[in-house]
Amino acid sequence: MTTAGDTALAETSSGVVFPPEGVDVVVFDVVGTLVEPSPSVAVAYQQAGLRHGLTVDAGIIQQRFKAAWRRQEAVDAAAVPAFATCRGREAERWRAIVDDVFEGAAPAAAIFADLWEHFGRVDAWQPLAHGSELVRRALDAGVTVALASNFDERLLAIAEQLEPLSWVPHVFASSEIGWRKPAPEFFRWVEQRLGCGPAEVLLVGDDPELDVAAARRAGWRSLGVAGH
Repeated sequence: MTTAGDTALAETSSGVVFPPEGVDVVVFDVVGTLVEPSPSVAVAYQQAGLRHGLTVDAGIIQQRFKAAWRRQEAVDAAAVPAFATCRGREAERWRAIVDDVFEGAAPAAAIFADLWEHFGRVDAWQPLAHGSELVRRALDAGVTVALASNFDERLLAIAEQLEPLSWVPHVFASSEIGWRKPAPEFFRWVEQRLGCGPAEVLLVGDDPELDVAAARRAGWRSLGVAGH
């Protein structure tokens, strides 16, 4: 699914052309674009809470998680420089989110450690069919293909073992780049590593702001996809 302002996929007599004409590099977002948590984030948090003696409804967890995520995005936006990150900051971000979700309950630190380990495992994720198809088509087209995600260093190990991530030769995580999307520096860093200019690149992602709009502001083309 594309959204307003995205790069449209060209139609030909044989179907949809992907990548579009003129694209030499396709960069994929990861979470929500190529893979999704399994079980869901809310259920994973609920199960972690239960293992540490806390019972919270999954619906309440989902609401609190969304609010906590927005708070941490605001923290990064207000930082100087905005959206700069590192391994320490990413761990701090997730500790704060877990603490907010469980409202500072005593086991929150232990739950954080549990969840950090959980989401670093391959079996915590499942591929999305539409994303796998787009990766395969990009590779078949012979263009340069990369992953670039607002994930931390755990992505590097996951990507080695989980399809379609394991098909992709270039894997970039924000904690290793030093910037999170939507920072323009994130996009410039990827260009430098891949040896390309902005006009050559298409970003495929599920987030209208962090992926689609941010890529367009950086001079890239962008394609919005739905998580399901």
